[in-house]
Amino acid sequence: MSDLTPQSETPTSTTDKITQAARETIYLCNFRVSVDGEWLCLRELNDISLTPDPEPAHEDPKDPIAIERLNLMNMAKLSIKGLIESALNLGRTLDSDYAPLQQFFVVMEHCLKHGLKTKKTFLGQNKSFWGALELVEKLTPEAGEITASVKDLPGLKTPLGRGRAWLRLALMQKKLSDYMKTIINRKDLLSEFYEPNALMMEEEGAVIAGLLVGLNVIDANLCMKGEDLDSQVGVIDFSMYLKDGGHSSKSAEGDGQITAILDQKNYVEELNRHLSTSVNALQAKVDALEKSNTKLTEELAVANNRIITLQEDVERVKEESSYHLESRKALRSDSAADGQVLGETRKQLKEETLLRLDVEKELEVQIGMKQEMELSMKMLEKDICEKQDALVELRQQLDDLRTINQQLSHKSQSADASSKQKSEVIARLEEKINQMSGTVKQLETSEKHLVKQARNLNSAAGKLLQLQQ
Repeated sequence: MSDLTPQSETPTSTTDKITQAARETIYLCNFRVSVDGEWLCLRELNDISLTPDPEPAHEDPKDPIAIERLNLMNMAKLSIKGLIESALNLGRTLDSDYAPLQQFFVVMEHCLKHGLKTKKTFLGQNKSFWGALELVEKLTPEAGEITASVKDLPGLKTPLGRGRAWLRLALMQKKLSDYMKTIINRKDLLSEFYEPNALMMEEEGAVIAGLLVGLNVIDANLCMKGEDLDSQVGVIDFSMYLKDGGHSSKSAEGDGQITAILDQKNYVEELNRHLSTSVNALQAKVDALEKSNTKLTEELAVANNRIITLQEDVERVKEESSYHLESRKALRSDSAADGQVLGETRKQLKEETLLRLDVEKELEVQIGMKQEMELSMKMLEKDICEKQDALVELRQQLDDLRTINQQLSHKSQSADASSKQKSEVIARLEEKINQMSGTVKQLETSEKHLVKQARNLNSAAGKLLQLQQ
């Protein structure tokens, strides 16, 4: 936007930072998302040394970029596995409204956006993975049909929309895995679009390409006519991958149930805090955009006033020019004695003409600046609308997580009650054991007395036998 208004006093650096930050993906950089079985788990970086996840040995476990790649790879695993299982259970062709399929495309879009290099254009900085996808046509000629179909689709105006359409067509043709492997194997070409530590340049990209092979068992029929792929907000819905409490209720040990429920509760609370922070950050960005919009409106009003002033000056110059022309015609009818006055008049007319040209040029510049400001305001309004949509969706996810948190609290309370009941039963059993131990001791004492009496009787009987003999 700074390229559009080079002469204005708009805080272009702040606006560029806000616009750039709005296009970036929010990752859980302080936490690690890992796949525990088939569910989503969250581990803090400080705990990684205690329970490390399997990862390449050369990566720093606290490197935010490496954690972003690992998080995206795990999200891709969950998304692909959930999509395959739900599609097989559904037993029919998938359409565009199928929620797991929509989340799969959102996750793939985040994977392709990770580590993209920023390219400066006339409208500002731009990040798009469409350029990388166009490489498939050069490496695999049969992919040219998809690229041509995407370019012929009506309504696609941005590279982001064309990239989304390309992913959908490749999935329908069951060639998405093959095409991804093709471009990942040519890192020398991908280096033009991605940073060296991007997901597509590391081994996580090859893992995701291998996982995409499983999607060949899915039949999808996606209608992209009339679908607004340019302005969709791609937000990952973590609530779809949260662990279900019904699995833990089937466990045989009560202590294991309580531990699983508490761990899940802590994870939901942590994710809840993260989403709250994201909502606050987006709200701050929206406020900053509104302030920038207000300042641009004020500058536009000042520019309009300046244009009106310049137009008045032009009219005044025209009137003076016409007056001088009439004066020159009148002077021509005078005698040669007035030749000196005529020369001065011509000189003044030439100066006025030059002044008029300068004023007209300045007027054209001001009109151009006004048009650029109007275009910038439209772009800001569009960005504000996108941020508000993302804000609404994040708030909805926050409400869902709060509901899940309440359910987990109820389950935790019920588990505590069952634990107390078991403790009472154990106490009663210990009391009975103590009673039985006392009874056993009494029986042993009585047995000793009986043995002693039997010995005495035997000795007495022996003595009697000796006396009888």
